[in-house]
Amino acid sequence: MTSSLRIGVLTSLYPAPERPFEGIFAQRRWSGMLDRGHDVRVCQPTPRVPWPLGSLFPRRFGDLQRRPSEELQGGISIQRPRYRHISKRPVGNAKRFAKAGMDNLVSSSWRPDIVVCDYAWPAGAAAPLGQSLGIPVVLSGRGSDVLEVGGEAGLGDELGAFLRCAGKWVAVSQDLVDAMDALAGDELGTLVPNGVDAALFHPRPDSERAAVRSELGWKVDDKVILLVGHLIRRKDPLLALESFRHFQATCPDARLVVIGKGELEAQFREAVQQAGLGGYVDMLGERRADDLSGLYAAADCLLLCSSREGRPNVVLEALSSGLPVVATAAGGTGELLEPSPFDTVHSRTADAIAKTLQDTLACPPLRQAIADSVAGLSWSASLDTLEAVLFQHIVASRRGPGRARSAS
Repeated sequence: MTSSLRIGVLTSLYPAPERPFEGIFAQRRWSGMLDRGHDVRVCQPTPRVPWPLGSLFPRRFGDLQRRPSEELQGGISIQRPRYRHISKRPVGNAKRFAKAGMDNLVSSSWRPDIVVCDYAWPAGAAAPLGQSLGIPVVLSGRGSDVLEVGGEAGLGDELGAFLRCAGKWVAVSQDLVDAMDALAGDELGTLVPNGVDAALFHPRPDSERAAVRSELGWKVDDKVILLVGHLIRRKDPLLALESFRHFQATCPDARLVVIGKGELEAQFREAVQQAGLGGYVDMLGERRADDLSGLYAAADCLLLCSSREGRPNVVLEALSSGLPVVATAAGGTGELLEPSPFDTVHSRTADAIAKTLQDTLACPPLRQAIADSVAGLSWSASLDTLEAVLFQHIVASRRGPGRARSAS
């Protein structure tokens, strides 16, 4: 076997001009593999938007319609073939998604050594197609693509069948690995956590922190709480706001800075006004990584109130920046906090979360000690593990079908 691989990546989430922050960590992973000499091609099948939906409902369909069918990002070819998406037909949609993706990735001029379904659903439906073509497939779980799909969406049997057919899966948290093992009825999963760029996310000198705070209009005595992530239900930003309200009642200099957008944005803004917190909450929208690094370094705490998580990258970035974290117990969050000076909040009440904020900020640990707790979670280490998994699965597939099974 050669030292480099032809890797086909089938994914539903990847940055595009209309959604530059969507799937950003998938982009980081595959850019890293490209830098290691692997030939990486990404396919993101996109629902076909019938005329005139793109014009009539631009917020819902316009960006899908405008998404380029192909582009080049940092040396990686991104292909976006269109497929037919039918409302309330999740299994059929997954199969059509996978068919469009595999048809695009496998051609007479290029055949991948392995296909990685980066986000297990709907891409996992490619596993039986890969089996029929003699191409090994690995499913990669990141969060809702496993927990929501296998839970409230009621598609656990289908996802389990795709996992068994692939015969190998990875996930960004041990919690997700265990969930995928349970769905498949076999323990063939491997933890491949996301890494963090410590050259970007690291503690800053007090002078640099003060400069950032001054630039953003934060006062010296302000206790700045960051809320970073999509404003969606599973992130529970309304609980975070209520927790901040309780905390601010005991700490008048507290300020909540919100980074992100989402379906709950209008409701969140209304709740801010109803709570009389308009002068204490800043909503800055989405921010790129280099902007985020300064915000992490200058703030006083990160607040995360998710009800469900994979292994939240915002927590990893905050810890690497030396920023204290207050987070509810959800998915792999505790795995990140375990070696740190912090623990998850097990009560999903505003009082309990506000009390943890008070205790954390009353005597925060040294920022370098916080950063040291995640020093081993580098992108280099993550890619080392991923490479080993891909090579091993290819070797196992060439030796025979092994434990891979047909999807029912």
